[in-house]
Amino acid sequence: MALDNTHKNWKWLVLFTVIVGTFLGRLDQTIVNLALPKIITDFHITVSAAGWIATAYILANAIFVPIWGKLGDTIGQKRVYIAGFSLFILGSILAGLSWNLDSMISFRIIQAIAGSADYPTAMAILALTFRDNKERAQALGIWSSSFAAAAVFGPLIGGPLIDNFGWRSVFLVNLPVGVFGLILALIFIAESDKSSKIVNFDWWGALTLGASLTALVLVLDQGLTWGWLSFYSILCYFGTVFFGVIFVWLEKKNQHAIVDLKFFKRKVFVNVLANNFLIFMVMMGSVFLIPIFAQTFLGYDATQTGYLFMPMAFAMLLAAPFGGRLIGKIQSRYVIIASTFVAGIGLYLFSYLDPRSSAMAIIIPLAVMAFGMGFGMAQRTNIIASTVPHEEIGAASSVLALARNIAGAFGIAVFGTLLQNYEGSNILEITKYSTLHSQSTQAFQQFIGLIILKAQVMAYDKVFVVAGILAILGSFTAYWIKVPHESREKVHVE
Repeated sequence: MALDNTHKNWKWLVLFTVIVGTFLGRLDQTIVNLALPKIITDFHITVSAAGWIATAYILANAIFVPIWGKLGDTIGQKRVYIAGFSLFILGSILAGLSWNLDSMISFRIIQAIAGSADYPTAMAILALTFRDNKERAQALGIWSSSFAAAAVFGPLIGGPLIDNFGWRSVFLVNLPVGVFGLILALIFIAESDKSSKIVNFDWWGALTLGASLTALVLVLDQGLTWGWLSFYSILCYFGTVFFGVIFVWLEKKNQHAIVDLKFFKRKVFVNVLANNFLIFMVMMGSVFLIPIFAQTFLGYDATQTGYLFMPMAFAMLLAAPFGGRLIGKIQSRYVIIASTFVAGIGLYLFSYLDPRSSAMAIIIPLAVMAFGMGFGMAQRTNIIASTVPHEEIGAASSVLALARNIAGAFGIAVFGTLLQNYEGSNILEITKYSTLHSQSTQAFQQFIGLIILKAQVMAYDKVFVVAGILAILGSFTAYWIKVPHESREKVHVE
C-alpha cells in the first residue's frame, strides 16, 4: 500500500514531491510556447509548420494518459511515476539539442509521452497516501494549485531564459529541476500494493484507443485549417468511430481492460466527467482567443500578454485550497455548481472587450473565471478518488485527465470555428447598413478596414457570450453529482 502509519509524518513531503513533478511538466508547456518565435527563426520554418510542435505534443499526451494510468494500477504508481519522470528528463535534453523541425517534433513526442504519466499517477499517489477524506481534499487542493503556479512562473522564468540563454535553455533547465524531483520521488514515495509484474496488459485496447484518439485530436486540432468536411477531416471522423467501436468491443471482453467500462455505470463518475468536460471546453476554447485579441487589437507583445495571465494564476492559487477546505462542510455538487457559475460569469465579462479596453478589462474576467474554476477542482478530483476502488484510482484519474485534454481540443475547435463564422456573417451584416460618401481609393480602403475591424470585435464578443452562457447554464448539471452517503462530515467510498 502507500504510506502506512510509520510514514505518516512524510505525507506532506510526498505532496511536495508530486507538486515538483506536476509544476515542472506544466511549466515546460508554458515556456515552450514563449520559445516558438525563436525556434521558427532558427529552423527557418513557417508558423503553420511550427504548429505541429504543439499538435504532436497534444496527440501523444492524450494517447498515453490512459496507458500510464492503467500501468500504475498494474505494476505500481511509484514505478510508473519514476519511469515517466526519467523519460521526461531525457526528452527535455534531446529537445534542447534538436537540430531541425523533425527532430524537435520527435523529442517533444517523447516529452509528451513522459509528461502524460504525471497526472494519473500523481493523483493516485496522493489518494493512496492521504486516506483521511479531509486531508486528501486539502492535499488535492494544494496540488491543483501547482497548475496555476506554473502559469504564473512560466512568463517570469521563460522570458529571461530565452532572452539571455536562447530557446534551448527552456528545455535544458528541466535537467537540474528534474533530477531534484526524481531524487525526492525515490526517497519519499512508497510503492503501492500493485507492485507485481504486469499481468495481461491490454495492449490491443491501448492500440485501438490510441488510434481513435489520434484521429479525434488530429481533426480537432487541424479541422479548421483543413475544412471540417474535407477529405482528411472525414478520414479522421471515420478513424475515430471505427477504432472507437473496436476499442469498446474489446474492452467489454477483457477482464484487464485499459479503461474499465464499469466506471461509466457509476452515475457520480459520469456526471463529474460531464461537468469537467464542459468547464474545460468553454474555458480552454474561449481563453485561447484572449492572447490573439490582446496582440491583434490592443497592441500588446507576447511578454506583455503573458503578464495579463499572472493574476489569473494567482486567483487559482487562492481558490484551489479554499475549495479543498469546503469538502465535508458543503455538499460537493453545490460547490461545483457555484464554481462553474462563477467561471461562467468571468467568461461572460469578456464580451465587453473592445479595442479601447484597458489591461484590467482582461485581467478581471480572467481572475473571476480562474477563481471560479479553481475552487471546484479539488471537489471533482476528490469525488473521483472517493468513489472508485483504491486499486483503480490511477485508471479513473487518467480518464478524467483524458476528458480534460479532449475537452480543451474540442473547445478550441468549436470556438475557433464560431469566431470565423461570426466574423463572416458580421461583415455581411455591417456592409449591408454601411455607406461610403467618397470615391477616393484611400477612403475606400479605410472603409473596408473599419468594417472588418468591427466585424472581428463583434465576433469575439459573441463567442464570449456563448461561452459564458454555456458555462452558467451548464453549472446546474452538477446538481446530479450525488455522492452516495455524502454528509457534512465525510464522504464514504462506495
